Amino acid sequence: MSQPVPDGAELIPRPTKSPAALKAALAVVAADQLPEMVEGQTKAMAEAITTGGIAPIQAFVAHWAAVVEIERRPETARAYHRADYLANHGETVGECRRHAVVLAEIYRSAFAAVNG
Repeated sequence: MSQPVPDGAELIPRPTKSPAALKAALAVVAADQLPEMVEGQTKAMAEAITTGGIAPIQAFVAHWAAVVEIERRPETARAYHRADYLANHGETVGECRRHAVVLAEIYRSAFAAVNG
């Protein structure tokens, strides 16, 4: 039986910023997002081949590092998913906008934490 995680706790340590490490971490903290990650990795590789540059792969790694950063902290993940739901299901445009701002702030904070 799993034990509850105290507020502010991390489920796993922050992984290195490599596709393999991020995929392994995501499998632990948010396995339901693995298909989306694999699809994104495939698209990033194809775009990198087409453009002849690594920028698409770097963007892929930066994005998924931020996602893992959010998901490895249960309190942050709950706030993020709640804001995402409410941003898409609010009763008014203003309510949706307020929750979208919260969603963006959480993502930006996680992105900055892992990508500098």
